[in-house]
Amino acid sequence: MSKYLGLHETLEVHELLTFKNLCLTKSSTMSVLAQDEELKTILSNDVTAGQQHIKQLLQFLTNREVQQ
Repeated sequence: MSKYLGLHETLEVHELLTFKNLCLTKSSTMSVLAQDEELKTILSNDVTAGQQHIKQLLQFLTNREVQQ
């Protein structure tokens, strides 16, 4: 596998990162405003998952090692 993403792949990863950051911001903001405990739990789980997804997407942009 090559060391670098193609231009279109890089742009798609940036688009996904933008979307995931928006989702993370919305979930974390709404979890503070939510009054229902079950909804707070769902939003909290979404925040945790969103953070993990963002870390994984960032690895595509920062990991330049050759993968086999």
